[in-house]
Amino acid sequence: MTEVPIEYAHKFCPLCGAKAKKIGSVPFRCDECGFANFFGPVAAVGALITNDQDQLLLVRRARDPGKGMWGLPGGFVDRDETIENALEREVLEETKLQISNRKLLMTHPNHYRYGGIVVSVIDLFFVAKVAGDRSIELQKKELTEYRWVDADSSLFDEMAFESNKIAVRRWAKSIG
Repeated sequence: MTEVPIEYAHKFCPLCGAKAKKIGSVPFRCDECGFANFFGPVAAVGALITNDQDQLLLVRRARDPGKGMWGLPGGFVDRDETIENALEREVLEETKLQISNRKLLMTHPNHYRYGGIVVSVIDLFFVAKVAGDRSIELQKKELTEYRWVDADSSLFDEMAFESNKIAVRRWAKSIG
């Protein structure tokens, strides 16, 4: 399947339905109604959850993009949701863990490729500790396996997204 940046997928105005006269421009501008779409990045969060032994929680993805590869608990920020709430929600949904002591580690641009469309994303990575019950229960439709790994883990090379690789390496450097 051919992948295209999202701005090339807009062949009609999403507001009035007029046929686009110029496909692929950023911003998309409708000559009929004046609507403009700037295709700004969407926000996503990733949790670098550590245990008392300074190990990091990695999760194996159950679906594309990156099916079968390793990643971090996280996902997209919902409309009208804070970054912090999105982080806590995604971790709870995917692992049933509650987190505390979250600290922003870094941000990084990403390109999310799915269904033939490439969406621009800004990833926000937080380091956090497990709060309360430490029993992990994976969300089966999202994840297939988890592992606690040391800062020198070779699994970092098997991460689904480049931004995740950069984040885990920055975390590893910060503790060692």
